[in-house]
Amino acid sequence: MSPKTASAPRLQATHNGKTYQNAVPTSVSPPSGYGALFKRWVLGKEEREPKAPLGPFRADAAELAAPVPADALRATWLGHSSTLLEIDGRRFLTDPVWSERASPTQLAGPKRFFTPPLPLDKLPKLDAVILSHDHYDHLDEAAIRRLGRTGVPFFCPLGVGAHLRRWGVPAANITELNWWETAQVEPDFTLVATPARHFSGRGLTRNDTLWASWCLLGPQHKVFFGGDSGPFEEGFRQIGAAYGPFDLTMLEIGASDPEWADIHMGPTVALAAHRLLGGGPLLPLHWGTFNLAFHAWRAPVQQLIAEAGPEVPLLLPAPGQRVDVAAGPLNSQWWV
Repeated sequence: MSPKTASAPRLQATHNGKTYQNAVPTSVSPPSGYGALFKRWVLGKEEREPKAPLGPFRADAAELAAPVPADALRATWLGHSSTLLEIDGRRFLTDPVWSERASPTQLAGPKRFFTPPLPLDKLPKLDAVILSHDHYDHLDEAAIRRLGRTGVPFFCPLGVGAHLRRWGVPAANITELNWWETAQVEPDFTLVATPARHFSGRGLTRNDTLWASWCLLGPQHKVFFGGDSGPFEEGFRQIGAAYGPFDLTMLEIGASDPEWADIHMGPTVALAAHRLLGGGPLLPLHWGTFNLAFHAWRAPVQQLIAEAGPEVPLLLPAPGQRVDVAAGPLNSQWWV
């Protein structure tokens, strides 16, 4: 599928020989300093984690294993940014994270609010796994090792393939793309790595791999998966001009804060990005699963609902609940 003509030169990440840099100036460090953040973390009174256990949530493995109709557009949110997409006869899994903690160790770090609604070994046969970047809450080594043994193809930004190869994924099953590069899943189905405003890193490393958003372009439907991004008006405008409007947009709404406003957008900016991309139903990601910020755990979805307005159809399924996008807006209120 050929992109539309954009009105300005396409934004590109740069590489200085060691690290990748965003297309626009971006600060990762908190302006108030890490000492102030630590004080907020200790003294803050927000309900950052659910007081009562959530779930159990259950996806229907048998239904998900049935053949995907050629005209289908369905999504099953599994928590955080992990989503099973059924689109035009294919299945894709985004940013699979199944471990209990989004952390370098399972002994400490942000812990899941609920058990994954679909066991990893109950996933249906996938056409591809799509990765946005290498942070621990998006790239789960244990999940990648198990998925890698199935022979599924992986699509990821530049540099992320090194992690996958180290964890046993055959090099032949890995496709690494720069922004605006395309890959054919099938002759009639294209994946495009598109810009995002974020950063990368595991452990002590930072920005030695690229981050990206993704366009899934099928013969009948188009989906945008935003990964993680801060405010990026020109980037989203260019993506919308080239490949929008989308039949489904998936954008992060959680883990935002003024201290890191350049790298996470939050509900207000997500709605602005959604409009720049061309609208359509919005499935919010990156919330309700891990404690990664100072806000109350319900706050992102509550703010999103308050600000969306009638022109933005929201898809708010419970974890593991399969959504037929054509059926219209859905508000499960699972968090209430």
